[in-house]
Amino acid sequence: MKPDQSVVDIADEEGAPPRRGVGARRTLSSRRRRWVAAAVLLCGLIGGSVAVASASSTSAPASKVAPATGAGAGGGGGGGGGGNARSGAAAGGSVGTVSSVTTSAFTMSTSAGEKVSVNETSSTTYQNGTSAASATAVATGVPVLVLGTTSGTTITATQVIVRPVGAAATYSATAVVPFQQGAPSTSQQDGQVPANYTEGSGTIVSGAAANQATEAALAAYPGGVVDRVVRLSNGEYEVHNIGVNWPHHIFVTQGFTVVGAS
Repeated sequence: MKPDQSVVDIADEEGAPPRRGVGARRTLSSRRRRWVAAAVLLCGLIGGSVAVASASSTSAPASKVAPATGAGAGGGGGGGGGGNARSGAAAGGSVGTVSSVTTSAFTMSTSAGEKVSVNETSSTTYQNGTSAASATAVATGVPVLVLGTTSGTTITATQVIVRPVGAAATYSATAVVPFQQGAPSTSQQDGQVPANYTEGSGTIVSGAAANQATEAALAAYPGGVVDRVVRLSNGEYEVHNIGVNWPHHIFVTQGFTVVGAS
């Protein structure tokens, strides 16, 4: 080998341009490895986030879970269940003293201090004692018994009896306990409660039977507002009384005699 030639060959090799494609393949291969590594890392992060979210969902405290809604979610109301469940106005009434009169309505105050609004219609009938009367018999200061459709403390009257004459209970009835804001409900019993009676049982009734049961109940326990009458399985009636602290349930026989209250 000639010395000069060796130097030239070496120089030619060092100075020669790189072969096309070799460096590019190395660069692409390096980038591909970085992309794959990044993709693997990203999948790991996503999987970890899903796992954390799933774990958080399944272990969330009860206070963070939305409560159930619907009929089964809440507690029972005053209407009870079964046929006794009240979905709207029902037959009832009240007795009190007229406090104001307008063309087609009047207000009255019960002996327990409850204020009652009475709406009159073209089909409302009137009675003064045991005699037929007209709307003019209703005047400020006179006692009246109102029978009709009750919604809260508003009654749409089917019958208004001025100076009513009612039968008393078959026993010495305890005085009605007026309602007082914040006062606990009085727990006591008068007379007899039908055997096997369960609050909320029975079927709501209307018509003449409801009117007679309401009239009997209010004669024994004036002061509240009867908002429904229920026929029990034994044929007797439970008259539901509101607007007072006690009684809330007045029991009336099939012959419309009051026999107990609770």
